[in-house]
Amino acid sequence: MHVVVIGAGLAGLSAALHLLGAGREVTVLEQDDRPGGRVSQREFDGYSVDTGATVLTMPELLDEALAAVGETSRLRLIRLDPAYRARFADGSSIAVRTDGEAMEEEVRAFAGPREADGYRRLRRWLTELYAAEKDHFIGGNFDSPLDLARPELVKLLTLGGFGRLGPRIGRFLHDPRLRKLFSFQALYAGLDPRNALAAYGVIPYMDTVAGVYYPLGGMGRVGQMLADAAEGAGASLRFKTEAAWLERVSSRVRAVRTRAGERIECDAVVLATELTTSYRLLGIRPRRVLPLKFSPSAVVLHGRARRSWDELDHHTIFFGDAWERTFAEIIRHGSLMSDPSLLVTRPTATDPTLSSNGQVISVLAPAPNLRAGRIDWARVGPAYRDELVRTLAARGLSGFGEDYDVHEVVTPRDWAERGLAAGTPFSLAHTFAQTGPFRPRNVVRGVDNVVLAGCGTTPGVGIPPVLISGRLAAARITGR
Repeated sequence: MHVVVIGAGLAGLSAALHLLGAGREVTVLEQDDRPGGRVSQREFDGYSVDTGATVLTMPELLDEALAAVGETSRLRLIRLDPAYRARFADGSSIAVRTDGEAMEEEVRAFAGPREADGYRRLRRWLTELYAAEKDHFIGGNFDSPLDLARPELVKLLTLGGFGRLGPRIGRFLHDPRLRKLFSFQALYAGLDPRNALAAYGVIPYMDTVAGVYYPLGGMGRVGQMLADAAEGAGASLRFKTEAAWLERVSSRVRAVRTRAGERIECDAVVLATELTTSYRLLGIRPRRVLPLKFSPSAVVLHGRARRSWDELDHHTIFFGDAWERTFAEIIRHGSLMSDPSLLVTRPTATDPTLSSNGQVISVLAPAPNLRAGRIDWARVGPAYRDELVRTLAARGLSGFGEDYDVHEVVTPRDWAERGLAAGTPFSLAHTFAQTGPFRPRNVVRGVDNVVLAGCGTTPGVGIPPVLISGRLAAARITGR
């Protein structure tokens, strides 16, 4: 049985490895010149930048995909300690450590014994929440909402998983700074913490309990390792090869047609592409009661600094004071943050080999997607770049404007030009109507031998979910 996987991001490569492990013949088509998709890397003059995801959690899911073909990880992973550092508008800061006792002491020194006790209870709740969700709500295929009716559902209800994340965190922590620290991750899912399901506490679990890692050599090594393993197990990987359309007879796809006019016969297809691209290749429009809702986007600066700052760890979050207003601005009003909260990543803190001279620094600013905000990014982009640099200089990075050279500014318009719907790299928001069995399914009505994978389908956005989505897509084909 020959399966064509379209897309060599982590979802497509995960699907390919699980299919190979089940004895299928696999061809992977990728329009880019390298694997990795949204977990990629780019070389500038004398240094290397992670241009996509910078936070790697749950590396055991990489091990699972590799084990499907009898391989083991060749990455040199460094567990970040601290996972990141948070800096607040009042000048205070706290290191986020994933060791429970170490973090409890951090919280005690930062906010006192009552908050340390609350953290200990919060950590226990996050761990129980993840245990209740991981095998079936995150790691399983859904065929209907009735699939929710499992014993684990009772546990999830008992844990308050169908309440709201922000208020649930508030039951454990009273300090508003700590509440931000353990709920901002909802933005990864495209949501305001006040509105996100408490079930999405699994995201802060991954960040603050399971641990954050960095692969020496850069995040691009992740996709390359998976691609090498797939090729070593017999897959044909074809880069700079774009799928144009699927040749369909009745309810089955018989072949994939490429832009170059090539016809590749197949028995099944995994579409590990942007969800809207998958629908375009299929020539269908999904039938949904509610239109698809996309996550906020981001403006990202990539550059290098001639010096370092003591205030910067590998990951540093600079929280603005107007936290709740920030979510209203970027999600509901479609405007720029008036009081920015920013993620600054300095990978050379962990891996100095990424730069021959100076520090590699990327700045991520959440921003409205193109459907939420009508912003002229060609005009606003350069001015916003300068504003973000000034903001960081004012928040303790003295001289940042003079010492930081920005080599690339990525705006929502740029994300859209790269083929990402609504100009966001974070795909569909995890609203209730786009969660679990209500998220676009990985099987397509009316097409028997096509399966979807990636962040737009089950289970969702982020490196762990997309690796799982590849396994779930392979399971649809193999019946395992």
